Amino acid sequence: MSDRRNALTPEALTMIDVIARSGSFAAAARELGKVPSALTYSVRQLEQALDVLLFDRRSRQAQLTAAGQELLAEGRRLLQAMDAVAHRVRRVASGWETQLSIAVDSILSSLTVFELCEAFYALNPPAGPGPRLRLRSEVLAGTWEALVHGQADLALGVTGEPPPITGIAVLPLGHLDMDFVVAPHHPLAREAEPIADALLERHRAVAVADTAQRLAAMTLNLLPGQDVLTVPSVPAKLEAILRGLGCGFLPRGLVRAHVEVGRLVAKAVARPRQPAPMYYAWRCPPGNGSDPSNRQGLGLGLRWWLEQLDRPATRTALLERHSRGPALA
Repeated sequence: MSDRRNALTPEALTMIDVIARSGSFAAAARELGKVPSALTYSVRQLEQALDVLLFDRRSRQAQLTAAGQELLAEGRRLLQAMDAVAHRVRRVASGWETQLSIAVDSILSSLTVFELCEAFYALNPPAGPGPRLRLRSEVLAGTWEALVHGQADLALGVTGEPPPITGIAVLPLGHLDMDFVVAPHHPLAREAEPIADALLERHRAVAVADTAQRLAAMTLNLLPGQDVLTVPSVPAKLEAILRGLGCGFLPRGLVRAHVEVGRLVAKAVARPRQPAPMYYAWRCPPGNGSDPSNRQGLGLGLRWWLEQLDRPATRTALLERHSRGPALA
């Protein structure tokens, strides 16, 4: 096994690739700067180590056998993987992370998140492609949990004031204005305002399921005994309310266009929801404590995202810009 492993060097895999691509040993020898006899000898050594025939000797052309085709395909994959590892090592050495995981509460503007992703990918770091981005869609306590338990490097849209934890920095994202809305054909659309809790509890509410698995799940704006339709995300909640399947609070920026054209009706309730404070948070390297101003030791990718979040326009867009308008400056 060790002989076979030692035979499968990057040079040997490259040699098979060049022979297959050029179509002949002579052409491959010229490209590799070798004499044909030396190239033929190297191929035979590789065949002996693997105990297979890689080329059909009956053909005048460099015709691969089935085993040779398999080695070619796997060899190209391995060479690409080696190149990727080299790029990642260079990137880490230059300060770029290998992967950056971002937990995003589904109540935020996905449009703005993807605009930020576009701008991030356009950076073109000199050491090769930037970090692999991994976006996680979370809800309520699940957003904070993903960060606390190491499943995310950055959390956007943490609801409520998070507790202080060493190694996690927290900054305010802003306040999210919410409107209570129903479909125009929903019974509550015709009720006088403000709507009291006694009337609300007789109608089904639509709620988004908290994605937390270990932390205590959060429940907002539900009344005791009220029927509830639970959905997996804020866009799903909007769709359910548009269909008249229930009622509930949604971000003002998300429902504004629907209210303006009559697809939704905003109603005042006797117990209105106050603007919800939201935060963003990130993991700090050891020694940084939880000081948001201390960004020493952070990867360049995370620092770029934090620089965007330093801008009030970015924070406002995440909270309010749910339909296409002026792009982020």
